[in-house]
Amino acid sequence: MFPRLSLVLGGARSGKSALAERLVALSGGEKIYLATGQGLDEEMAERIARHRAARGPGWRTIEEPRAVASVLGGLREGQTVLLDCASLWLSNHLLNGSDIAAEAAALEDALGACPARVVVVSGEAGMGIVPENALARRFRDEQGLLNQRLAARAGLVVTVIAGLPLVLKGTLPEGLA
Repeated sequence: MFPRLSLVLGGARSGKSALAERLVALSGGEKIYLATGQGLDEEMAERIARHRAARGPGWRTIEEPRAVASVLGGLREGQTVLLDCASLWLSNHLLNGSDIAAEAAALEDALGACPARVVVVSGEAGMGIVPENALARRFRDEQGLLNQRLAARAGLVVTVIAGLPLVLKGTLPEGLA
């Protein structure tokens, strides 16, 4: 069994979402995919469609780019939600001009109060070069702070590199290590 809150980190195309999906599949009960991506252009819309098709049946999908805390507040025990991903959620709020500190605090509160199991996928954005513009630097900094806050609350924290999980906190369930 895994804890009520898990965090799966990784870079682009690292395998973090695939690991998170396998983790959710082990939980039993209703599987909910809380998607924060928006199909604002053709490429992103196609990417979302591919992800949905690859998940297969058995998932209920909720698409919510920003009001994730509200969705978490409506979940119940026996459900497991995969929040994919905190990075897009943060980006959506930055581009919307939201108060990031208030939104992050609301997300933390909702995660703490949510009776469902939650697996959060989040990108690791701080291992590359320093971005050239202020918005990108702010995103990188806010992403690092958000990941630290989520990791502090989570009972399981895993980073995925080249498809391989590396446990930073807690223990992976049998069959995922």
